[in-house]
Amino acid sequence: MIHLVATPDQMAQLLAAGRRQAGLTQAEAAARVGISQSRISALETDATALTLTQLLALCGAYGLQLQVRDKNKPAPEPTPLIEW
Repeated sequence: MIHLVATPDQMAQLLAAGRRQAGLTQAEAAARVGISQSRISALETDATALTLTQLLALCGAYGLQLQVRDKNKPAPEPTPLIEW
C-alpha cells in the first residue's frame, strides 16, 4: 500500500503503524537501528526532528520503501522491485 505523507504528524503515524506491522516493539526497533526506545517513542509522537538517516534506517527495519515523486504528475504504474 502507498501512503502519502505531507506532515510530520503523518510520518509519525506511519512509523508507528509500520513498526507494529513489522511485529516489533519499540525496544526491538530501537535495537535494530541503534537508537533508544525513548527516541522511537518520541518519533512516533512527533517526527519533526526525524533525520533522514533515522528515516531510512527505520524504513529498512520495518520492511518499508521510501519513494519520492512529483506531486503534480499522476502516479505512475507500479514498477518492478529492483534490489540494490
